[in-house]
Amino acid sequence: MSGAVRARRDKHSTGYSDVASPAMPAPINADAGAACVFEIVSSREAFNALAGEWNELFSRAGRGPQVFQAFDWNRHWCNQYMRPREQRGRRLAVLTGRREGRLVMVWPLVTTRVAGLLQLSWMGDPVSQYGDILAEKSADALELQRAAWAHLLAAIKPDLVHLARVREDATIAPLIAELGALVTQRRAALYARREDTEKATLSRNRRRNTAKSLAKLGEVRFVEENGNAAATITGAIAIGWKRDQLLNRGILSPAVADPRFAAFFADVLADPQMSSACRAVAFECDGTPAAASILVTHKDYIAGHVAAFNPAFEKAGVGMLMLEGIMAKAFSEGFAVFDLLAPADAYKARLVHNEIGVIDWAVPVSAAGGVYARVYLAHLRGALKAALAALPLPVGRFIAARYGRTAGLS
Repeated sequence: MSGAVRARRDKHSTGYSDVASPAMPAPINADAGAACVFEIVSSREAFNALAGEWNELFSRAGRGPQVFQAFDWNRHWCNQYMRPREQRGRRLAVLTGRREGRLVMVWPLVTTRVAGLLQLSWMGDPVSQYGDILAEKSADALELQRAAWAHLLAAIKPDLVHLARVREDATIAPLIAELGALVTQRRAALYARREDTEKATLSRNRRRNTAKSLAKLGEVRFVEENGNAAATITGAIAIGWKRDQLLNRGILSPAVADPRFAAFFADVLADPQMSSACRAVAFECDGTPAAASILVTHKDYIAGHVAAFNPAFEKAGVGMLMLEGIMAKAFSEGFAVFDLLAPADAYKARLVHNEIGVIDWAVPVSAAGGVYARVYLAHLRGALKAALAALPLPVGRFIAARYGRTAGLS
């Protein structure tokens, strides 16, 4: 952390209130525009009051991959993961920045207690696949981010800032590059662009094989639902299949095993206000759901969040047929990018060939936070995951099943 940031923290220490931190003008150049006033919102009531302004900012400044920074997405996350009995030490810490009363910046954050330390991290875990800030473009954008960062450290005084799943092209990426942040995990997200698929020509064998596969399945069709009970049912089917497939492969997924994951998507898919942002698609064969997917969208961007298949159709390769079909349909509807999200699994690489880095960053603030970041986040956590993945299949299945039962009862 730079000396300049430390100086700002000492000079502007403000404490951390239940509603919002005291307003503090950002030290910006006179010719860069009006001063920016920051607040930190930590109550649910104050968060809810941001709805109109946040939605307007998202409409103006939100890029496609920032679909996870939409207000309603995070509202539903709060409904499931921030309920009084479900908070588990989390507390809202949403930073807002206003110029002349107009909302121009939002950092969707929460604080948690981990190993006795105060950690600042993104809202949305584990359902949000990318973490970022929302900010209007301006000549002094990076300077405003520096001032916002200083305000966060002064007001919250965290031991550690853990910013997971940050894309290389994220709005916050230039600031992170200055902070001396530690890389705790690297991933890659694979995606396709419409312009690439328009130029590409499927091989004759590929077209023939796809046609044969579809013919064997009988009458096939895609059924898309959003903002209604039917979408919720399709989403629940997809998540149930996904959970079973992970269990059969002996893969422990705390996110999917947690009942709140399915409850979150049930709420989102049923919400008419989210109908343009989240949809469920079923791939049916002779009227029977053979595969299903949950997609998220914003502007000309669409991403496949959950995809799974009916085990009765496993040998027919319906999972890949579904992905090919929904990707082609999305591009025909005008979407420019289809994102398969991280990690870059082998089956995804058979469909798409573009990738972008997705990085977990940690910025230690206290000495104890530095030890936690360097020892646990950067090394021990990955080693534990690798050890679990290396277990014999029966052992992995046993652990995953026991964890799933425990999560369902918690």
